[in-house]
Amino acid sequence: MKVVVLCSGGMDSVTALHWAAREHHVRGVVSFDYGSKHNPRELPFAAEHAAGLKVRHEVVALPFIGQLFDSDLLAGGGPVPDGHYADDNMRRTVVPFRNAIMLSIAAGLAESTGAEGLVIAAHAGDHTIYPDCREDFMQAMGDAMRLGTYAGIRLLRPFIAMDKAGIAREGARLGVDFSRTYSCYKGGAVHCGTCGTCVERREAFAVAGLVDPTEYFSTAALPKGPRPNL
Repeated sequence: MKVVVLCSGGMDSVTALHWAAREHHVRGVVSFDYGSKHNPRELPFAAEHAAGLKVRHEVVALPFIGQLFDSDLLAGGGPVPDGHYADDNMRRTVVPFRNAIMLSIAAGLAESTGAEGLVIAAHAGDHTIYPDCREDFMQAMGDAMRLGTYAGIRLLRPFIAMDKAGIAREGARLGVDFSRTYSCYKGGAVHCGTCGTCVERREAFAVAGLVDPTEYFSTAALPKGPRPNL
């Protein structure tokens, strides 16, 4: 299938890109610069992996998100909290309706490039704090994309039944260099090791039994992950 891949430059989406290159014909890679604290660190990795696979890469600027939306993930927001990814305080990093906006744009790009599918790296753990990662939303969005395009663009979620450790294992199988990916929500030169995404990343490699190539500012004991009240 001809596909377009959403790739931020993080470990999930980079793995999804390499999976798509193995299983499908990648017509393009799309990234979004929406004003997050970590955009400047992760976007170069998305470009690097797209170039390595010799596929077109587009960065779509969405400055209105940083200007108008309320989230501590954004450059103009408050400090990114430390803790487990599933903690209630991590909701402060949710960017309202982000996936819906990005998927809408990417669906239009996919149809414009002659693609039939759109690949997103949503996984089983994403639903804990992100409403626009949950199954009912993704099904509805997939229906909207299919019904709203002449090409009937399909939403492909190859990792939806995997946790982060499963993605780490899949990336290792595909030969992904995880040192050339970025996750930290704080956006520093070195991963902080304590924010929700750093904790999730550290957990993933540990559970998968893989060497973590990431440099962290802190490798303090990982916090336990409570289940949030949803």
